[in-house]
Amino acid sequence: MADKIKIDVVSDIVCPWCAVGYKRLEQAIKEMGIEDKIELEWQPFELNPHMPVEGQDVEEHITEKYGSTREQQKESQERLTEFGAELGFTFDYFKGMRMVNTFDAHVLLEYAHQQGKQTELKMRLMNAFFGERKDVSKKEVLETELETIGLNATEAFKFIEDNTVRNKVKDTEKYWHSLGVNSVPTVVFNRKSAVTGAQPVTVFKEVLTQLLNEDA
Repeated sequence: MADKIKIDVVSDIVCPWCAVGYKRLEQAIKEMGIEDKIELEWQPFELNPHMPVEGQDVEEHITEKYGSTREQQKESQERLTEFGAELGFTFDYFKGMRMVNTFDAHVLLEYAHQQGKQTELKMRLMNAFFGERKDVSKKEVLETELETIGLNATEAFKFIEDNTVRNKVKDTEKYWHSLGVNSVPTVVFNRKSAVTGAQPVTVFKEVLTQLLNEDA
């Protein structure tokens, strides 16, 4: 097959269901043995574009934004932790955990894309936030994670300070919003069809099988 299946994953770094959804998609691709037939790109989506520098307590934030009670949040976190464990992803929810601004991280993901390491950086940042209690809005954290996957932090931060690049990322966010993407994860196939939410592995397999059959 000459052409690859293009997959765009519209998501945010601090979105737990995005982590679960991607790990399920990854599992489907691996189990089908079609890694060489997939071209995957992460697309920016900020759940909280107006989040201030100091961030906000997660419990307070979820209550304020979604009206969830403390008990509902605890149940959701326990379920996510179980799903994560099944997929090899660690959720470490803790008292005082803070929701943070992710725009700079999204700009760095554009840099990582140009370097062929976008998925590596995305997963490193998700693991740092959800599993290692790190604030992924802080420069020193971002520098460490860049270096961990072998990227040049000095070069990356010159990139992040470029207003042309920052505006490009904002425009990309607006583009996906204009197409009706208002919740994440949204997984787009060949820019023609999409599924939203952390779908089961079986659903991703069905979609991928259908696309492979259409191309055959």
